[in-house]
Amino acid sequence: MTTFIKKLDPIIRRDPRYAYEVYEFVFHGLEHAQKLLGRDESSHTEDTSFHVTPRQLVEGICHLARIEFGLMAPVVFRMWGVRNTSDFGEVVFNLIDAELMSRTPDDNRADFDDLFDLDDALVHDFRIVMEED
Repeated sequence: MTTFIKKLDPIIRRDPRYAYEVYEFVFHGLEHAQKLLGRDESSHTEDTSFHVTPRQLVEGICHLARIEFGLMAPVVFRMWGVRNTSDFGEVVFNLIDAELMSRTPDDNRADFDDLFDLDDALVHDFRIVMEED
């Protein structure tokens, strides 16, 4: 999954609380959330907004984490420095400050505070799906 993005280096040096991987995963989580909401490039029209709310973004990130990491998702997030939904707000606003993500005038870090229990969201309703040959 790692595709090193040089523009992340200054962010990580400025805010070492979070691992490089969480920044990259947030980008993938944004794409995943947009796809789940029908806002990906395949559904693009002039009326389509690609913006997602903080809740939609974090829910998309959690959904992708369950797919990618299964029941290890909470452990992976902790290794990356993420312990709650507020941490995703910090990561997102670090990306916004570096002009790698955009925001609306109404968006702020506090929108990510206490959205839900992150650990519960990562393991709740987790299912292992076996693909048939």
